[in-house]
Amino acid sequence: MNKQYSRRNLDFMLKEVLQVAELTKFSYFQDYTPDMFDMVLDTAEEIADKILRNAYVSSDRNQPQLINGQVKVHPAVKDYVKAMGDAGMIAATFDYENGGQQLPTVVNAASEMIRGSANNAFVMFTGLTAGSANLIFSFGSDELKEKYAQRMVTGEWTGSMCLTEPQAGSSLSDVITTAFPQSDGTFKIKGQKVFISAGDHDIADNIIHLVLARIEGAPLGTKGISLFVVPKFRANANGTEFNVDNDVISTGIYHKMGQKATPAMHLTFGDKDNSIGYLVGEANKGLSYMFQMMNEARLGVGMGGTYIASAAYYASLEYAKERPQGRKLNNKNLEEEQTYIINHPDVKRMLLFQKAVVEGSLALLLECYHWQDMIHALGKTSEEAKPYQLMLDLMTTVAKTYPAEMGIKAVNEGLQVLGGYGYTEDFPLEQMARDVRIMSIYEGTTGIHSLNLLGRGVTLNNGKAPQLLFNEIMKSIELANTFDELKPYAEKLEKELGRLQKVTMHLLSIAAKGDNEAFLADANLYMEFFGITTVAWIWLKQAIVAKQALITQSLEESETSFYESKIHTMKFFYHYELIKNYALATRLTDNTLLTVDSEKLGVFQ
Repeated sequence: MNKQYSRRNLDFMLKEVLQVAELTKFSYFQDYTPDMFDMVLDTAEEIADKILRNAYVSSDRNQPQLINGQVKVHPAVKDYVKAMGDAGMIAATFDYENGGQQLPTVVNAASEMIRGSANNAFVMFTGLTAGSANLIFSFGSDELKEKYAQRMVTGEWTGSMCLTEPQAGSSLSDVITTAFPQSDGTFKIKGQKVFISAGDHDIADNIIHLVLARIEGAPLGTKGISLFVVPKFRANANGTEFNVDNDVISTGIYHKMGQKATPAMHLTFGDKDNSIGYLVGEANKGLSYMFQMMNEARLGVGMGGTYIASAAYYASLEYAKERPQGRKLNNKNLEEEQTYIINHPDVKRMLLFQKAVVEGSLALLLECYHWQDMIHALGKTSEEAKPYQLMLDLMTTVAKTYPAEMGIKAVNEGLQVLGGYGYTEDFPLEQMARDVRIMSIYEGTTGIHSLNLLGRGVTLNNGKAPQLLFNEIMKSIELANTFDELKPYAEKLEKELGRLQKVTMHLLSIAAKGDNEAFLADANLYMEFFGITTVAWIWLKQAIVAKQALITQSLEESETSFYESKIHTMKFFYHYELIKNYALATRLTDNTLLTVDSEKLGVFQ
């Protein structure tokens, strides 16, 4: 494939919609210039071109193997992690004091878009390492920072997050891995963790596991969970070398349908009663600490759905432009040559759907990352930063779920464009369809996030977060109303925003009666409704910027085409996707509870 993403679209989002150059006016980002942001993306493209694209197919066909207790992965993974470490990109967004470069997270996310579209499985190694190191820097002791995190940010060591257990999937309150206090202040760790991405491999000298465990005698439930650093190898007696086996056993490797280059491990801690862990922060606060990494990872998963869908879109587009088949529907002359399938309306519909999902999802995610940067710029505890934090907390679950779910659908449309060829290994869509499927499951299933959005997100702080978000949407509606071409779409969005508010109030009235089953029964549909509405807003924001450029600038033909395509795709989203809200609202206000009552009626037999 020649292309997996659009650099022009990334530049449009960063420079024109979000105006990231404005971030350099804040002291936190003052060492940057806009040209330096371009250099970051150029470096990402260089790594993608030299390492990632070349290994995409081969790392899928030659998946990791567990041999004599050691996992062996594709050798290009090591090249990738080293290149990222050498470029300072693993910890690029960290504070200077933690070995970082204070790069805006929105620019880093654009870098990930480039790398992930080239090879989505490899990106997980550095993403997990960065998240683990950042957690240690945020809550760990100076000793833990020096011993472990400092060597992770360079890529010398990698990291993993160990939450899930065989008996406790999303229900972390049921974690039973136990930490037994030792006289020297360390803990012996005993338990098992499953589905640990990059939990074992042969590309680094050490793997630093962040493990949720319950200190012996701690309270039941989430209040009794602590967080521990558990390295694969711990330091020897004099602390000069990390060469002591820490009794972290690779019990098994899961053979996945996709993202095969990233091993998913079953790890056993303390099988020989010799796995030592080091407490991070205070006891019994582990889950609150871990939420930092989980929320970072959730945005990353949303980005994963987006960049895989992006690669699939450009593969579909390339095929559609080269594949002759049939003639235009109004042409009955069989003597004329066949037309390329991109000229068929239904193929255009599928391509437009992919483009709308990819560019809409990317814009939603970059909006969230920009809020994160504004929090850094204004000061995390400042009053000015609070609105951004509230909106980010609300939208993280949406920005994970919408791109993941819609990314799956977008890739499937890509398969449909290729027809039978898409189902073969001769074209990349087959692999992308397998890779993208995990995104709606990673870091909490769609069902879990939907429960969180409706059951907690919209009600927290008396609904302050959705109020702030809706105010932002209204600002865009008011601006769009100043353009004749956009005014009908501003009106459509305002109508759907009102519909969303009405549905929300209806559901909250059910919650007020104490019937949580009825309140949350269709939370998934509410998530879909919320996601469509907010992405419609994001598309209107893009259309406003595009329309302003068309009116105020003297443009070359290619630039005129780019901006017009933005407005056209926005219109497609409104006419094909936003209208789905009517059916969703109808169901969400229907009090016939078929799913709640089905089990006692004996439906499932």
